[in-house]
Amino acid sequence: MTEPSTDKPSGGSETLEAARREKLRKIRQLGIDPWGQRFDNHAPIGEIRAREGEIVVESAGDCATGRPPQAHGPEVRAAGRIVLQRKAGKLIFLDIRDWTGQIQLLIGKKQVGEENWALAQCFDLGDLIGVDGELSRTRTGELTIFARDLHFLSKSIETPPAKHKGLQDPELRQRMRYLDLIHSEGVLGRFLHRTKIVQSIRNTLAAERFVEVEGPTLHAIAGGAAARPFTTHHNALDIDLFLRIALELHLKRLLVGGIERVYELGRVYRNEGISPRHNPEFTMLEVYQAYGDYGTMMELTEKLIVEAIRATGQSLKLPWGESEMDFSTPFARKTYDELFLEHTGVAADDVPGVTQYAYDCGLDTAGKHIDVIKNEVFEAKVEDRLTGPVFVLDYPASICPLTKRKAGNPAIAERFELFIQGMEVANAYTELNDPDLQEELFSRQLEGLAAEDSMARMDHDFIRALRHGMPPAGGLGIGIDRLVMLLTDSPTIREVILFPLLRPEAEG
Repeated sequence: MTEPSTDKPSGGSETLEAARREKLRKIRQLGIDPWGQRFDNHAPIGEIRAREGEIVVESAGDCATGRPPQAHGPEVRAAGRIVLQRKAGKLIFLDIRDWTGQIQLLIGKKQVGEENWALAQCFDLGDLIGVDGELSRTRTGELTIFARDLHFLSKSIETPPAKHKGLQDPELRQRMRYLDLIHSEGVLGRFLHRTKIVQSIRNTLAAERFVEVEGPTLHAIAGGAAARPFTTHHNALDIDLFLRIALELHLKRLLVGGIERVYELGRVYRNEGISPRHNPEFTMLEVYQAYGDYGTMMELTEKLIVEAIRATGQSLKLPWGESEMDFSTPFARKTYDELFLEHTGVAADDVPGVTQYAYDCGLDTAGKHIDVIKNEVFEAKVEDRLTGPVFVLDYPASICPLTKRKAGNPAIAERFELFIQGMEVANAYTELNDPDLQEELFSRQLEGLAAEDSMARMDHDFIRALRHGMPPAGGLGIGIDRLVMLLTDSPTIREVILFPLLRPEAEG
């Protein structure tokens, strides 16, 4: 296993590159294209390794080739990147790797012939090659492809990172993700797990009769969430536009239009800070189901997560650092007020007590509604302690302008947030579909907002859509990056985003 380093290879990078370019020249002299050609009918290395049961051992051996006593196996064709190379006289041992696994090759001068042997002298770590040969075992029992024919598929001009240093700098790993995928242990597997998780989510929603749509990413009004947007300008129309901060309002328009089970899985953009849990560009799933409510969304959330875990081949008990998470269903359910009292010792309806507690915590309470103060305390003192998975139910209605109020108690909104290891992973509502109340709540929310804040303009068309009748519905949002963090035991969001936002690389 080769390991990348944080620095350019020792020994002079220019000298090492010159040596590789000399081999490039020799490959051309052999009449071979050093950048390769189409290479059909090769099998993934993982599938080739699975054929080891087809190897038959008979009698007598051959010390010259390293072949064990008359071991015969199937003919195979593989392609991959050279990650290990060692020479022993007229034998060359290579390890090649593809995205399914790694396997050893044995190249014998006698077995491959003069032309292939000459080509093999031009191989470097990082080169991409193809091989035809017999799958068997060496005298030491190593599963090996005994090469009969070699194919050059692409030259690596840059020298790979040094074997024992590794890419230690996280920013360098993220900037040079291609090297991170090739050389860092577990990185490729983690991102392949991400694709399985996302595909599982789509499969589960399809099985539940949801349809996937694509909404606009450029919005005239930044709505659907409380967040600062990125602003851009459309020259032809001479108007400012916003990269979307949420998917919600356009999907609800589709509920009005009769698409009763609808979702979008795509990127959203928030012009806010960068941290282990935040990236300005991230992936969000939003789902809406006509004639459902937030209870319907709880059931769907459990199903989506459990099926995603199964798609990665893991059990429902997963590691998180030194601890363990149990995703057995049903997930715990606790109310916002219960958890507030449990973790602060103050009843959520004790206005003087909550205000004093917030003041003692160093929170600014001046001029703020009690529910805003209470929620700031909840975020500061409760959320980090929720190891979960736990559904936090029934938030203060005044901080939930898009949510239906609880029957018989208009001070409570039918909303839940799913917390796991102190992170909010999902947010769901029984959707507010009363157009007059929605307009009133939007107007109240807009009071005092700076023009650059999100939702600083009323989305009148959304209100107009509600007036045409939106069915009662449940809505759900899941942060895909955070979910992948949890299901792959990754401590930061940057470890599960292929290309997180970075400062431009310094020139020179």
